[in-house]
Parts: sequence; C-alpha cells; structure tokens
Amino acid sequence: MNHTEEELRLQICDIGRNLFNKDFIAANDGNISARLSETEILTSPTGVSKGYLKPHMLVKVNLQGEILEAAEGYRPSTEVKMHLKIYNELPEMKGVVHAHPPYATAFAIKGESLDKMMMPESVIAMGDIPLAEYGTPSTEEIPDSLIPFLGKKTAVLLESHGALTWGKDVMSAYLNMERLEYTAKLTFITRMINGERELPQNRIDELVALRSFYGM
Repeated sequence: MNHTEEELRLQICDIGRNLFNKDFIAANDGNISARLSETEILTSPTGVSKGYLKPHMLVKVNLQGEILEAAEGYRPSTEVKMHLKIYNELPEMKGVVHAHPPYATAFAIKGESLDKMMMPESVIAMGDIPLAEYGTPSTEEIPDSLIPFLGKKTAVLLESHGALTWGKDVMSAYLNMERLEYTAKLTFITRMINGERELPQNRIDELVALRSFYGM
C-alpha cells in the first residue's frame, strides 16, 4: 500500500512518539526515515526530540543526502548516511529506524550480538540480531559496518552505540526495533534467573521453515 506524503509524515511522527514513550530514545537521540519515491526520502530532523515531531519538521532528501525540501531551521541528521546506505543498496526497503533502546544498547556496548534462539516468535520474525562493528557517528564508518548484513537481516546492534532496523515500510522497521529490544530484555532477564535456554536445533529449523507461511 502506497502512502501519500502527508500520511507518511504523520506516521513518522507517530513512530517518534512511540520510541520516545517507550524510552527507546532520550532527548533528541535517534532518527526515523521513510522512502517517499524511488529518489526521495523523508527523514526526521537533527536536534529535535522525536517525541515532539510535527509533520512540517521532516526533511526531504535525495538518495545522496542532498536536501530537496526543508522548513526553515530544519536539516537532516548527520546519521542519515546509514539510512541512505540501506535505501541505496536495498531498493525494496522503505523504512529505517535508529534508536538507543536500553537493553539492546547495553548489549551493543558490551559488544555482544543477540544470537540465542529462545522464542518461536523471534526465530520466525527476526532470527539472530548481529553486531555491526563500531564506527564514528556521522562518518561513513557506520554505513560501511552494515554491508555484511544487507539483504540478510533487518535489525542490527551498532557496537557501543545503539540499534538500527529497517523494513518494507517504516512501520515494519519500527516493529523490528520493538522486537529487537524485547529480545534483548528477555535475554537480560533470563540471565538474571540463570534460565537462558535455546530451542533445540530441530525446533529452530521447523520455525525457520514457517517464515514463508507468515510472509516473513
């Protein structure tokens, strides 16, 4: 389903509020973007809390990151480069979300991927969540760290930084961020009670085979 520009702007603001209210971001952290057309991206601006986004604040850029349209005083985040890497490499992907959800970010700081297959839902919807190597924010290092996972994953931890998710639309990208943080939280809790336990391999294989049934 193709959204109008107005609908997409409202949806990005809605997702910003969700990220903020769930404590997935603090202050003006994080960014959200959506593909508007083959050559145009709508992205949240820098320096604004994503919990208080208004549709007019969003910036329109091309796939090179050049500003096509922006209200006075608003410009894209320097971190838009990692969004653009995904849009340029994966034309079928139409939404990207970057946030710092606390449990997932704790694992990112520790430098540990979330690769335990503990729950049917997460095995079907996500599989393992790898760790992209550390890169300095706003440089090409972070976009380059994503290359091994493009076309294979839709969620990664960014080492010592946070998390990045993408999907076939911006809502899918957001839901992947929820799944990623839920996986991190459950991993943390099960370790606290010494209960971390993976599904047997034959059960994991059954679940992976169900992905097409669920349209994953």
